[in-house]
Amino acid sequence: MNDQANKLFDEAIEKLKEANEELCRPEEDIVSFVVCKNSKFAIENFLKGFLLQRNIEIDHYKTIDDLYAQCLKLNRKFEKINLSDFGCSSDQIDASYCDDVTKVSTCYSSADKLDAFLREENII
Repeated sequence: MNDQANKLFDEAIEKLKEANEELCRPEEDIVSFVVCKNSKFAIENFLKGFLLQRNIEIDHYKTIDDLYAQCLKLNRKFEKINLSDFGCSSDQIDASYCDDVTKVSTCYSSADKLDAFLREENII
């Protein structure tokens, strides 16, 4: 499962990088949905990777909220990561939420904080 976890971490890091590159464009050129989609993908894969590293089967966790709750059970330090500002943790991506650069910047920030936390904990 560690190989699968590492693959998820690598994919998450790549999507986080793509979201950051999109945010670095001039504001009028930013495709906010790209930032939102890539941030969501990164968060989901970071959480799945963490669970897989601990030999937890991830198939029955359907939402980011579910994945996060399980990660929190395994490591209380996940409390440092606040996903409440993340607009689509329980559902599919809400395109209406993703049409505002400020909102998707918050999504990116959540993914970036999760990345930093996992690095601090020497998980990735």
